[in-house]
Amino acid sequence: MISQIIKLFAKLLTPRSRKFRQGLLNPESVQAKVQLKIFQNLLNSDYGKSLNIKSLADWDNIPIVEYHNIENWIEQQKENKKPLLSDVPILFYQKTSGSRGAAKLIPYTKSLLGSFNQMFCIWAHDLISYGVKLSTGKIYFCISPQLGDENTGLEDDSQYLDSWLQWILTPFLVSPQLKGVSDVEEFKNKLAQTLLLEKNLEIISIWSPTFLKVILDYIEVNRYRLCEELGNRISPERCQVLLTPPIPWNLVWPKLKLISCWDSANAADGAEFLRNLFPGVLVQGKGLLATEAPMTIPLVAAQGYVPVIDEVFFEFEDEAGKILLLHELEKGEVYELILSQQGGLYRYRIGDRIRVTHFYFNTPCLEFLGRTRDISDLVGEKLHCEFVRQVLDSLPLQDSCFKSLVPVKVPNEHYILLLDQANLTAWEIAEKLDTALKASPQYYHARLLGQLNCPRVLISPRIPEIVSLYKAQSQKWGDLKHDLLSTTPIELDLLQKLEKLRPTTLS
Repeated sequence: MISQIIKLFAKLLTPRSRKFRQGLLNPESVQAKVQLKIFQNLLNSDYGKSLNIKSLADWDNIPIVEYHNIENWIEQQKENKKPLLSDVPILFYQKTSGSRGAAKLIPYTKSLLGSFNQMFCIWAHDLISYGVKLSTGKIYFCISPQLGDENTGLEDDSQYLDSWLQWILTPFLVSPQLKGVSDVEEFKNKLAQTLLLEKNLEIISIWSPTFLKVILDYIEVNRYRLCEELGNRISPERCQVLLTPPIPWNLVWPKLKLISCWDSANAADGAEFLRNLFPGVLVQGKGLLATEAPMTIPLVAAQGYVPVIDEVFFEFEDEAGKILLLHELEKGEVYELILSQQGGLYRYRIGDRIRVTHFYFNTPCLEFLGRTRDISDLVGEKLHCEFVRQVLDSLPLQDSCFKSLVPVKVPNEHYILLLDQANLTAWEIAEKLDTALKASPQYYHARLLGQLNCPRVLISPRIPEIVSLYKAQSQKWGDLKHDLLSTTPIELDLLQKLEKLRPTTLS
C-alpha cells in the first residue's frame, strides 16, 4: 500500500520534473526567462529605483554585492515592515552567519520558498525514479531547535515546502515534539527517542554529517537510560541491539536507504564516516543549498549536481575577474558563484567556489569546492574573517602580536587560537573566545549540539617561528602571510609540533 502511495506521489511530480529536464536542453533560454522575472521584482522596488535601473539592458549596471552592501536596506524593510529590495511581501527573515557581524537576516518571499519547493520536487522525483526503492517512506528532516532567545525563521527542512506537499508528507515524517524545548540535552534526548522508536526509518535528511554523528554518539553513551525510558514502546529485540557494543547501526534502522547531507569540502570526511557506518545506504550530497537560495540539485540520473536553472539566475566570475553566464562555462574550470533570487537578492556574491565537472544534457553540473578564502567552515559554522577580526579585537589580547585562529579536525572538530604572548591564562582566553564566537548563530548551534568542541588556546613565543618554518617548506620565507583566520584545517604534523608545547601553554 505504502509503495503504491510513493509511486502515486512520483507521478504527481512527473510533469514538473519533465519540464525541468526539458529546460536542461536549453539552459540559456530558461535562464533568460528567470532573469526577466527577477528583474521585474527589482525594477518596481525602492532599491531598483535607487540604482536608476530602467530596462533589462541595464543589468550589468546592477552592482555585485555582499550582505554588508545591502544590510541597511534589509534592516529598514524589516523595521518598516515594507519590502524595499523587492515589490512583493516579505513572509519572514531567516537567520544565518554574517561576514561583518554576528548574523545576517535573509528575507523570504512566497516565490523564494517556491524555489526551495521546486528543488525538493525535482530531487524527490529523481530519487524515487532512479535512486533507492522506498517501501515505508519514513523520513526524518533535520530540525533546528529554537534555542536561547531565537524566535525567527523556519525550524525544520519540511517547512520550506508548500502546504500541499507538507500535507502529503506529514504521515511519513519522523519528528520529535519540541514545543517548549530550549535545552540542548533535552533536545538530543527527545530526538534520540523519536529516531529509536521508528524502526522503519528509510531517509535521513540533515545538513552537516556531524549533526547525525552527535546524535549517534549521544545514543551510544546513554543507551541504557534510553532503553529504560522507552520501556515497552521499543521491542526487547531492538533494545538488545542498542545494548550491543559497539551498536550495529544497520540493525537499529534496518530499512534505512538514504542519508542526505553535505559531502563536499570540509564535510567530505564526515560523509565518508557515515558511509562506513551504514554500508549499503546511499549517502548523497546535498549539492549547493544555502539559506540564501537553492543552487544545485543532486540528481542520480545526472551523476552530479544540476543547477536550479528555472528558479535562480546564475552568474560566474572566473579567475581573471570576467563575469560569465551558465551556458558560457567550460568543463574543468573553477568559478566563484554570483546569484540573483526571488527574495530580493540581486547579483549577490554568495562566497562559494565551484568547478564544472561535466554536462547533463546541455547544462553544466557544478561541484562545490569550498568557501572563498575568508571563510572557515568545518561543520556549517561559516566563520567569516571579518567577524573573527571583531571577536579577537574584543578580547584582552593587547600584548599579543601574533594571532591566528585555526580550524582543527582531530580528534574532533574545534578551533585553536595561536598566540605569541598574552596577559591572561590560555583557559581564560579560551572561555572568552568561545563566548564571543557564539554571537554567530551557526557557531552557537554547532557548539550546543556538540558538533564543535570548545576552542583551545596555545600561547608561546615560539609559535610564530614554528608556524613560519612549517610554511616555509612550501612557500618563500619572504612571501609568508599569517592569516588571522585560517580557512583550511591545520596539517596533522604541524598540530603535533604545536602540541609539544602543551605542558606549559595549552588550556
